[in-house]
Amino acid sequence: MLTLIENGDVYAPEPLGRSSVLLTDGKIAKIGEVDRAAVEALGVECCVIDASGCIVAPGLIDPHQHLLGGSGEGGFSLQSPEFFIGEIVRWGITTVVGVLGVDTTMKTMAGLLAKAKALKEDGLNAYIWSGGYNVPPTSIMTSVRDDILFIEEVIGAGEVAISDARGHDPSPADLARLAHDCYIGGHLARKAGLLHLHVGEADTRLDPLCEMLDSFNVEPAWLYPTHVARTARLFDQAVGLAKRGMPIDVDVVEEDLAKWVRRYREKGGPPECLTVSSDASLTSPRLLYEQLRSCVQEHGMPMEEVLALATRNTARVLKLDQKGALEKGRVGDVLIMERDSWEVVHVLSRGVPMVRDGELVKEESFLEKSNREIRLTGRKDGAEE
Repeated sequence: MLTLIENGDVYAPEPLGRSSVLLTDGKIAKIGEVDRAAVEALGVECCVIDASGCIVAPGLIDPHQHLLGGSGEGGFSLQSPEFFIGEIVRWGITTVVGVLGVDTTMKTMAGLLAKAKALKEDGLNAYIWSGGYNVPPTSIMTSVRDDILFIEEVIGAGEVAISDARGHDPSPADLARLAHDCYIGGHLARKAGLLHLHVGEADTRLDPLCEMLDSFNVEPAWLYPTHVARTARLFDQAVGLAKRGMPIDVDVVEEDLAKWVRRYREKGGPPECLTVSSDASLTSPRLLYEQLRSCVQEHGMPMEEVLALATRNTARVLKLDQKGALEKGRVGDVLIMERDSWEVVHVLSRGVPMVRDGELVKEESFLEKSNREIRLTGRKDGAEE
């Protein structure tokens, strides 16, 4: 089936103006002027989407989401449930990368891999980080290098904890060995091969990474720290590393993304090295979308700059070359939203509709043979989870 998106303002994420987007076989066939009559004359089924008054953008990429739910620190009853596809795609997210975090006992790597595969079967683009807070990381095969090499969904190792009492306080030498394993695995398998790092609240901040870079043959581009916006001092240290070529990630849990994006610009951080993630576990993936919207609507930031934080930048960092931009030949992951309200109207993943006219059209496959009723609403703000 062909899909023709007409009359929308296209952000690829750079602005392309009023344009059409033609999708075929799950990929972008053309952006620009498209002769609708000629397309319909082909005699092939064609879905036409009128995007008048809408922004047409790449589907969002979330590089850090706890797909199996939160670890439940503080008690078993505090564990949060796994995420289902509807919670993710309804907010324009078409690509996720799953993590475990502190709990690698009850939430296993095999379980995380199975979850990613299930989301892929339901139409989402899903990847995972191998391991958790601990060092050496918990892997599926004999090492994270083997996981990266031989398991399609594994793109790197993480989230390994530094400057956090819940981690193993790895030495610079430990981190260097792990970074090399990731790099070699990625280099051989044509993947990102990144070491994804959880940065905790300890006063050592990013010092372990700085010591490693000073003492070992490790490149800044091999590392990808997240949660770097806990304090201004930590963030400024992260910006300094970004200037050396290290990609850094800010999560949206505290709902203050605009503050850190503005500071990043003021400190001269390279635009392409900053990404944003949901860190969804207790919190919803929707925060990623809402915080991007807030940057544009409430803080007046340029649309193309904000969208890049969760599209082109993330695809570049993760080496997902077929994603993150609306360009001919790339995967047909498309987000269509109302220009003024940013309300999600349509979401397509690999060219397949996930949200149509604001309504979720893709459900979890297991529901077809189930009589379960699943509805959980978090008490924090009354939003459906």
